[in-house]
Amino acid sequence: MRRLLETILDVCLGLCELARLGVLTRFRFRGPYWRWRWRTALGPGPKPTRTEIVRRLVRYGFWSRKMRTGRW
Repeated sequence: MRRLLETILDVCLGLCELARLGVLTRFRFRGPYWRWRWRTALGPGPKPTRTEIVRRLVRYGFWSRKMRTGRW
């Protein structure tokens, strides 16, 4: 049960951080930052499924929040 709550919290915090990044970049998802992020997150390999893309984006958002706040 605790792991489920941690996962839900991770997803919520990840989405909040992605929203924050969206505001900071003025939601220009085709701008230089998001193009760079897309290339580094997905790489040149085979294209992942939509579910995998969403999962990676949320994990990136949570990681970004941890790096910004210094909280693990």
